[in-house]
Amino acid sequence: MIARLTTCFLLALLGILPLADAAAQSRPRIEKAADLPRFSYPVKGSLEALVKDPKAFAAFSADLRRDIESVLAKYDIADKASERQLLGTLLQLDLLEGRDADALKRIEQIRALQEKPADKLLAGLQARAIIDGRQAAGAASGDAYIAAAKASLEAALKSLPYDVVANDIKEAKASAELLGEGRVLGFINEVLQPTADKTGALSSDLAPGLVNARYALTLRLPLKQALVDTYGAYLAANKVDKPDIWAARDATLDPGRDYAPVVVGVWDSGVDTAIFKQRVVRDAKGGPAVIGFDKYANPKNTELQVLTPAMQARLPAMKSRSKGFSDLQSNVDSPEAAEVKQLISTLPREQYKATIEELILAGNYTHGTHVAGIAMAGNPYARLVVGRMEFGNTLIPDPCPSVAQARKDAKMMVDTVEFFRRHKARVVNMSWGGSVNAIEGDLELCGIGKTQEERQKMAREIFDIGKQALERAFAAAPEILFITAAGNSNQNASFAEDMPADIVLPNLLTVGAVDKAGDEASFTSYGPTVKVHANGYQVESYLPGGDRVAFSGTSMAAPQVANLAAKILAVNPALTPTQVIAIVVQTADKTGDGRRTLVNPQRAVERARQTKA
Repeated sequence: MIARLTTCFLLALLGILPLADAAAQSRPRIEKAADLPRFSYPVKGSLEALVKDPKAFAAFSADLRRDIESVLAKYDIADKASERQLLGTLLQLDLLEGRDADALKRIEQIRALQEKPADKLLAGLQARAIIDGRQAAGAASGDAYIAAAKASLEAALKSLPYDVVANDIKEAKASAELLGEGRVLGFINEVLQPTADKTGALSSDLAPGLVNARYALTLRLPLKQALVDTYGAYLAANKVDKPDIWAARDATLDPGRDYAPVVVGVWDSGVDTAIFKQRVVRDAKGGPAVIGFDKYANPKNTELQVLTPAMQARLPAMKSRSKGFSDLQSNVDSPEAAEVKQLISTLPREQYKATIEELILAGNYTHGTHVAGIAMAGNPYARLVVGRMEFGNTLIPDPCPSVAQARKDAKMMVDTVEFFRRHKARVVNMSWGGSVNAIEGDLELCGIGKTQEERQKMAREIFDIGKQALERAFAAAPEILFITAAGNSNQNASFAEDMPADIVLPNLLTVGAVDKAGDEASFTSYGPTVKVHANGYQVESYLPGGDRVAFSGTSMAAPQVANLAAKILAVNPALTPTQVIAIVVQTADKTGDGRRTLVNPQRAVERARQTKA
């Protein structure tokens, strides 16, 4: 149920995750993602064969198209991101079926629903290049087609403002560089096939994965080098570093002042406390104050996940690959980036499971230390306590969701909050989340539930157990300010019911991500609970052992605000969580588009000095 938020961003980069109001008044309105209609598609035999066989795929995709079109026609969906995702699957089907006129109309529908400036500018660029290429060449393959598609993309990119689209183009280039047949087929055979074998069907949540796979194999893969070259040329021609707005806003507290120590809890995958030395809170035996649980919610009070000897030996390579992904995302040409490109793009399908699970494990293992480094920076008065939970790294969930496991998870949450209370934490950062739809998806991957409706009901029960326990735990600790990340799914966190980001309490603050120039990150979720934004794009911090690397995600934005809150409490320890939130929000800068509220640490700390509790 619970996942660290940077994992989602990594999987999206790898392509593992699937991709009018007046008239709407007469249609039923869907206010939550869990209420979207569900469908099931019987499948037998090899899914790889289905994806590669035009006739078999056409029969499967006709049913999927019918159901998506019926949902769009019958319902008013409150979340534009969910509507865009449905339209995106139809766009891929249009292109696969050669329905270019329909595809062009679909692109404009998607563009009209885009909410971020870069997304609006980039909507359908690759799709339009495919259409232009085959219309110019009179074919959907061959050198003439590739050249024409490349020329179309080059022409479209020339007119785009670099400062708006730079991050997105870097991510598009990285995604193309990582594309490979073995990775696409590995996902089919290691994720979708076992699920179909257990249940005899794929749900409307997983079925688009087959569309995405065929689209990648038949339309994206032949254009891979053209995409990489074109995006690379655009980035090289516009090599302008975006301005950094955060340096001028930074608030560093000098040591030796009469400021109060502030206990900061990092509730994450674990922290290498040796990095933070004397700033770590100690237990009665003199060791680091840690409460920990394994992925089954069993107590395991180690500060980092315990790795097998084999995994421990692989740790240097795992950390190197973490840096490689970061460099790829930033368009940095490094040996680590080159190794990751080679590894993923040429990955044999037989090695897919082991390789991807190791990459996820590496991300999990390093995540909490990276978050802690951000939360503790520039504040000699911060004192660290660690709440550790393990996030799963397997493609098929382990453990599978159940009511019994949910109750253990709920007790773990309550116990962890009580641990923070006992150690007098004033601020706790949580860069993780879970949703009812994610649980439903895990149930399907595990082969649990005979029907979609049964899984939907089970997922709701399991989700509510965890969310209600978390809400009660937060409410029972009114003296602690909980900071959480908005999520990396580029959608409304409240619509997705992505907890804890969607929880509304006076001592909880949800944070969205922008880049160093204050521009909205492509991945950041949003919605009514997201009150402020901080830098979450290529933020440098520690890995276990003390190495430093830059990661992106709302996981990196949330601890920026936890850092600020701890500084506010250091200069004015009498403030309550509600007062700290008010200072953070009121001293932030609202952008002209109304979508971002950029924190201003310097101004907030000064306001705290002047505020009487």
